[in-house]
Amino acid sequence: MQTSDFPATPPWRDSAVPGAGEDAGQPLPAQGRGSDPRSGLDRFNTAAPSAAEAALLACCGSHRWAHRLAAHRPYPDLDALLAAADEASYDLTPTDAAEALAGESVPCAPPAAVSGGPAALTALRAAHAAYESRFGHVFVICLDGLRADERLDHVLAGIRHRLGHEPEEERVTTADELRRLARARLTRLVTHPAGSAKPLAGPAKPQTGSAKPQEHLEPERTLNSP
Repeated sequence: MQTSDFPATPPWRDSAVPGAGEDAGQPLPAQGRGSDPRSGLDRFNTAAPSAAEAALLACCGSHRWAHRLAAHRPYPDLDALLAAADEASYDLTPTDAAEALAGESVPCAPPAAVSGGPAALTALRAAHAAYESRFGHVFVICLDGLRADERLDHVLAGIRHRLGHEPEEERVTTADELRRLARARLTRLVTHPAGSAKPLAGPAKPQTGSAKPQEHLEPERTLNSP
């Protein structure tokens, strides 16, 4: 099978959204005049296995998930790819899910990007800390389809609601959010030319440990994930 160059990671890690863990990476090459006319899905189908898996890991951090999707190429259309992604997501073991969650991280965003200012950021940090303390992993939620001014409230409401879950119930909810995030990122991976992708949604949690204090928000998969 012919192979083509394929960026190791897609371009859409959200860096200005609260609560979602989006992936940061490089998008598929832009298709302008004189560029390869093949669709993003064609390029994905013909990419070298290592390149395809690297791009898939930016959609979901489970190596088993990425290897499975890369191994089952080619896909006839986006729907087939998304169906395969869903099936692989449903088969994630607790270890796979933990690996995927470990890959989620929150991006930095200036306070001005958050409606509500410092008070909203403080509430977001506190909510994330409470969630991690209860469940032992980062909070992830898919914010695809929401306006930027709706995301912070959606994330805060989601964390507060899910804090009432029992561990097993939250495990199921988290797995489904990882699945939704992977679908949204895959769609962007094969349909958006370089530089055109907007922030998706992923985990939502303020990042810690930076040398210089900064205000952090989480995007479509951003934080320490989705």
